[in-house]
Amino acid sequence: MNALRNSFGARSTLNTANGPVSFYRLGKLEEAGVGAVSRLPFSIKVVLESVLRSENGLSVTSDDIAKFAKFDATNPGTFDVPFMPARVLMQDFTGVPAVVDLAALRSAMSRRGKDASRINPILPVDLVIDHSVQVDVFGSSDAAQRNTEIEFRLNRERYEFLRWGQQALSNFRVVPPASGICHQVNLEYLARVVQTRADGGETLAYIDSVVGTDSHTTMINGLGVLGWGVGGIEAEAVMLGQPFFMLPPEVVGVKITGELPLGATATDLVLVVTELLRKTGVVSKFVEYFGPGLSRLTLPDRATIANMAPEYGARCAFFPVDDETLNFLHYTGRPAELVELVERVCKEQGLFRTDATPDPVYTKVVELDLASVVPSLAGPKRPQDRIALTDMKAKWNADLTAPLDKRGFALAADKLGAAAAVAYPNGASGELRHGDVVIAAITSCTNTSNPSVLIGAGLLAKKAALAGLSSKPHVKTSLAPGSKVVTGYLNKTGLLPWLEKLGFHVVGYGCTTCIGNSGPLPDHVESAIKAGDLVAAAVLSGNRNFEGRVHPRTRANYLASPVLVVAYALAGTVNIDLENEPIGQGANGPVFLRDIWPSAEEIAASLAQANDPALFHAEYDGVESSNPDWNAIPVSAGEVYDWKDSSTYIQEPPFFIDMPDEPAARADVEGARALVSVADSVTTDHISPAGNIPETSPAGRYLIEHGVEKKDFNSYGARRGNDRVMTRGTFANIRIRNKLAPGTEGGVTTHWPTGEVVSIHEAALRYKAAGTPTIVLAGRDYGMGSSRDWAAKGTFLLGVRAVIAQSFETIHRSNLVGMGVLPLVFEDGQNADSLGLTGDEEFTIRLGSQPTPGQQVEVVATRADGTSVTFTARSRLDSVMDVEYYRHGGILQMVLRDFMKSV
Repeated sequence: MNALRNSFGARSTLNTANGPVSFYRLGKLEEAGVGAVSRLPFSIKVVLESVLRSENGLSVTSDDIAKFAKFDATNPGTFDVPFMPARVLMQDFTGVPAVVDLAALRSAMSRRGKDASRINPILPVDLVIDHSVQVDVFGSSDAAQRNTEIEFRLNRERYEFLRWGQQALSNFRVVPPASGICHQVNLEYLARVVQTRADGGETLAYIDSVVGTDSHTTMINGLGVLGWGVGGIEAEAVMLGQPFFMLPPEVVGVKITGELPLGATATDLVLVVTELLRKTGVVSKFVEYFGPGLSRLTLPDRATIANMAPEYGARCAFFPVDDETLNFLHYTGRPAELVELVERVCKEQGLFRTDATPDPVYTKVVELDLASVVPSLAGPKRPQDRIALTDMKAKWNADLTAPLDKRGFALAADKLGAAAAVAYPNGASGELRHGDVVIAAITSCTNTSNPSVLIGAGLLAKKAALAGLSSKPHVKTSLAPGSKVVTGYLNKTGLLPWLEKLGFHVVGYGCTTCIGNSGPLPDHVESAIKAGDLVAAAVLSGNRNFEGRVHPRTRANYLASPVLVVAYALAGTVNIDLENEPIGQGANGPVFLRDIWPSAEEIAASLAQANDPALFHAEYDGVESSNPDWNAIPVSAGEVYDWKDSSTYIQEPPFFIDMPDEPAARADVEGARALVSVADSVTTDHISPAGNIPETSPAGRYLIEHGVEKKDFNSYGARRGNDRVMTRGTFANIRIRNKLAPGTEGGVTTHWPTGEVVSIHEAALRYKAAGTPTIVLAGRDYGMGSSRDWAAKGTFLLGVRAVIAQSFETIHRSNLVGMGVLPLVFEDGQNADSLGLTGDEEFTIRLGSQPTPGQQVEVVATRADGTSVTFTARSRLDSVMDVEYYRHGGILQMVLRDFMKSV
């Protein structure tokens, strides 16, 4: 790295109880007349501090600092901001392919006779293995142990590879399986709010910030740590010393007033926020919370709201540091000297909020009165579609017959009464109907990080059990805490046995049902759903409920608080009015939800009992070496990874093989065919599914051909280290609807030269063999959802050169650019339908050999009869760096070329 500079004389010294520390004082910029730093949004100050302390005269210049110090939220500007976060966070689904890319970069360096060991993370990187555990076993006291055994058996190859990375790469730390979900581990353990490092013989204190390879990295914003999800491609570039280049963002201020009413939970609040901000329109923008209501939100409540920023489309959802932040650091067992450092540095930097702090200047302000929040769910297909609990039954019945394009199920009237018999293993019998809940899962970092909702669930379970209620026999129940601390306080408060009495045994510590690792349904339940062609339901305390994500057999999926998850397990159906109908028959007659709902006083008493920093010390001290199964995996030596042809989990990707030393000149796209055409709200789950691999899919057939039995398929997420599987899985979601193959569902398309309907993978192979480039046509919010780099990698490997959409979700647009795929947006008011595009045309995209940021691009679509449609699209190469990445064919290609030139 280049030596750091201090053009504005901002480096200062602060005396602390632990000795003097140096830091880059933001106030120096205002003193020098560079900008009105004191009234900037807090989140912008964090970025500015990063730019200020990273000045090196090359990737970060004094001019970059001066321009950004003049930031005006009412007119943010269009220049590149070189943000250098303090660290990188990964989970294993996205982390394994990132480490695969680092290993591939080392192999590429080695093939060229260069020093491969120079490929190393420059910034600290934490990888938390949390996405591999699956709910295969449930409802028993040994469920977690048995699921862990299955996890290690299925993922042995991946874990051996990560153990190689652990020894071969510097600045790379692995938190082993069964420790918790990365975002909760980050909140409770990894994040420091203020970081320190040795620098020039001094201790440098700087503001903590993070980019992560999971979209819910935003959860850490609740702690006053700025962070967001990026694609693995961008994260790798940051690891290797490249700043994260972005345009100055609009900053939407959300003014919080009032306080939550009795009966409303933090989950209800975040569902209201998600609905509100989706309607407001905050895609790609910074969101920052302020106002008097902030002091009435606990830090776990803030983290719950920040976690779901991807669901409302924001890049981040920032809560400034204040007294509640300091209290949480104490509560989670952080050292006293760190808490003092956080308070001192944040106050010196103008980053500490009090009720008397003047409001920053925002691009736009939205107000939310906490008193307006009511118990809610969201679904059945998107997290922003909130339903008040009182409206749930009516909305469910309306959705059954609503058309598919209105997110309904389009059932005919004669299908509404469908039922199927169930024969249970214990000899009992019953029947299933539309709306019956077959999965009730307390899962996900969003809510299991929040003691109030988990304790609420435990109290409701206790009251229900004492009233003589039990979960319905067709419901698969599970409790997957985000950290072992949760089990600690549920045991300490005596609530875990009551949850277990209703079937909510701990099934593992990781991201399970929310990521699609819900495991199989019992055969008798799945058979009944199939026999009756039923719209079965799942209720989970997660953050994602997109089609095909939770389980292939749950077509209706609802997000809810852990308290309501338990309630719906008791009810056994979503076709119920929990306000006016009994939740079940107890020992003494009908029991209503209000009869067993925990009071605020009961929750507060249990929370006080759970408040114990010793629980955090017990679980996190030495966590990196705490798993004996992980420690027993042998470590393969070597600076360059020994790729194995026989592996179905880890393969060297083709990105850098035969890569020329200089990028080829970019040219217009000529004679392209449409491979896929989709409507609005297509998610990265639709593009690159994370869960089940069907036997008959191209990926399933590949695994069978390579000797893998169906029971060992694992999931798409677990196979992300193998491009052969993932390319075959691109656009292979069972619920995707490709308009190029009308009347179908799943990963198929029409191959235009022959008119055959074939798998998308097969069509892509045919086009590539013929030398024909392909494109994708899409509607609004294309790529919403997870920060899934394989949604872009797979698109690239299928041969797609451009995606033309009405709008893109932030992270996926960046991922496409990072893979050298051109994102284009239709002009306002236009889309494929309005232009009369059927998808069978041949497309020419006139970008030119020297593209510029945001340029207007002419697209010509020529029909088979020779007539054509010409329209203009805007390039979403948003910045000079985007153009540079695109010119190189991707970020990592550019980084590799830079490395090769520097040795």
